[in-house]
Order: sequence, then C-alpha cells, then structure tokens
Amino acid sequence: MIRIAHEADAAACHAIYAPVIERSAITFETELPGVEAMRGRIAARMASHPWLVWEENGTVLAYAYAGRFRERAAYDWVAETSIYVHEDARRRGIARRLYGALLDAMRLQGINQAVGVITLPGDTSVAMHASMGFTPAGVWPSAGYKLGRWWDVGVWSLFLSAPENPPSPVVPFATLVASGRMQAFLAER
Repeated sequence: MIRIAHEADAAACHAIYAPVIERSAITFETELPGVEAMRGRIAARMASHPWLVWEENGTVLAYAYAGRFRERAAYDWVAETSIYVHEDARRRGIARRLYGALLDAMRLQGINQAVGVITLPGDTSVAMHASMGFTPAGVWPSAGYKLGRWWDVGVWSLFLSAPENPPSPVVPFATLVASGRMQAFLAER
C-alpha cells in the first residue's frame, strides 16, 4: 500500500536509510541522522512537498519524497526527488510504483519538473529513471568524496507538465492533504 508518511514512520525510514549511508555512495550524507532528525525531516518536508511510503503488513519497506530544487522563488516549479527501498524489498517493482505515485502527487501540486540526482555509475537508478521517462540533463564530475574516492553525479529531469506562462502557484502538499485530495488520489492507486 502506498500512503502518506507520518512522523511515526521515522524509525522505519531511518532503518532503510542507514545502510545506504554506511555502505554506499548513493547518498553523500556520511553521518547517520538519527530517528529524531528523520522525524523532523518528514514533518518539515511535508508542509510543502510529498513524502510517501510503501507499507506491507504494517511494515514500511520504502519511502520517496520530493523537495525544493533550489531556494530561489523562480525554481518553485522544479522539485528534486529521492527514493529508498529496504535491501530485502528490492527488485519487486516497489520503486517504480512508489516513484510513479510521487511524480503524480507532484503533478497534483502543479510542479512541472522533477529532477533526479544520481551518484554515478548508479546503473540501477539510471535505469529506473530512464524507464520513468527522465532524460539526462548533465553531469557534475568529481562532485562528492565518500568511501575513499571521488564520485561523479548525474542529473536527470522529467517534465511532469508543460510550463504555463504565467504559472499557477504550486499547491503546498499540506494543503492537498488537508483537503483530502491526496488521500483520495492514493486510494485510487
């Protein structure tokens, strides 16, 4: 089941994220944030952008979220996306379905472009983004140092809708949730 995250999911999200921090360069975060910090991230992010989880039998197996691409107001219609799947739940199609729901939630908000930032080579992430319609938008060479080496970072983008001129304001995610539109949307999936 795909549902809206809540602060009580912090421990499960942290458990999914911890091995990614400790054993990979998928994220450039190098220190475990802790459950309370994760709780704060969920609460802060969901005011403006979606944070969704995949739950089976009461257990969160994956989470995906969007956030501001850059702080300047002119970038309001672009959001950076992230997804993390528990090690034991990979290769089951969860990522594609959860990421699709995230992108659709962003469309409901009026966000017109999603940006995925991938540590290279990142073959699995690259393939998933390509399958979702993302196209390469550039590479930042030697952008991050982790696990004893420098890593390149690729940027992929996907237009969720044609940019309007002038654009309508982006609907904050909390507003979609409060109106019930987001819950109804997820119930249809």
